Amino acid sequence: MQFSDEGLTTDQKALVQSVRALCAKYPESYWRQTDADGAYPEAFINALTEGGFLSALIPEQYGGLGLGVMEGGLILEEINRSGGNAGACHAQMYIMGTVLRHGSPEQKEAYLPEIATGKMRLQAFGVTEPDAGSDTTSISTRAERKGTKYIVNGRKVFISRVMESDLMLLLCRTTPKEKCAKRTDGLSVLLVDLRRAKGNGLDVRPLDLMVNHHSNELTFENLEVPTENLIGEEGAGFKYILSSMNAERILVASDSIGDGRYFVEKSVNYANERKVFGKPIGQNQGVQYPIARAYAAVEAARLMRDKAAQMFDAGQNPGEQANLAKFLGAEAAWQAANVCMDTHGGYGYAVEYNVERKFRESRLYMIAPVTNNLVLSYIGQNVLGLPRS
Repeated sequence: MQFSDEGLTTDQKALVQSVRALCAKYPESYWRQTDADGAYPEAFINALTEGGFLSALIPEQYGGLGLGVMEGGLILEEINRSGGNAGACHAQMYIMGTVLRHGSPEQKEAYLPEIATGKMRLQAFGVTEPDAGSDTTSISTRAERKGTKYIVNGRKVFISRVMESDLMLLLCRTTPKEKCAKRTDGLSVLLVDLRRAKGNGLDVRPLDLMVNHHSNELTFENLEVPTENLIGEEGAGFKYILSSMNAERILVASDSIGDGRYFVEKSVNYANERKVFGKPIGQNQGVQYPIARAYAAVEAARLMRDKAAQMFDAGQNPGEQANLAKFLGAEAAWQAANVCMDTHGGYGYAVEYNVERKFRESRLYMIAPVTNNLVLSYIGQNVLGLPRS
């Protein structure tokens, strides 16, 4: 089966077809081997960069495609729908928002053209800490200003793609929490040149996790970062990060929608081909109905993603819609993953069928980059007007 592209413009359909053609050169056997080796999909990322797809959100004046979040989402969706893993590169798209909105003209001129051509990679996002978790305002990584440098000390955890990136956006505390009027004050964003930082104040320890996202624990010990690498104003970093959250939610929802479509297609194809007791298993309502429910959930999530992306690209603030898209996308993908596993039975556990790899990958978005329970808290408090939980 093939999902409909109804509702997309002619240009968007052409974009999807271009990404699909590129992905066809990297079949599931490529991703299966990459996963087995714990390797970074270097060849695929290079091809994606050369095709201009990773520069989708960079304005044309800096060498990018100058497209919107909607188009960025379609790119990521198609990668996952094809059986790939957009998590290897998706951060570059949503990190971009902080630089585009709040970076200085000099910073944009220095970095964006290099990122657009692939000479530099910005795919690492240093926010999460071992003792803060989802409570971002409680991070303790400290950046103390001394002359023309910031001296950074602290720890981060679950920071992906550090070894594969040239640059990292780092959220750190520049004013002690006790000296701030509000919890969200005193946080700043630094653009860290990882090529110089690794081994010179930054220690990177890879983590052995269930999914192949190349995540690490970072330790900063007197890392020097030039003050010219400060994004925007000192102390306003939390606001800058928040301003990129809607784009992040929409793009991660797109990952999940791609996963959901992958699982539904996989389930339908197998249910039509696999015969037991002389008939295709898809003829059984116990197999057919769960697949149909999964399809309905994925398509509903896609519609919410489309609405959120269209609002974002129109300059609106779709906090509710972006969070709902992320929530519905993750839930739908996980539902479809379980349906696909049930449809394949024991073969779902066989590595060669690729279901178990995608099953593991899709589960991540139930808890990352924000757990779905916190999305519900956001909706309860900010949309429904309930007390802060």
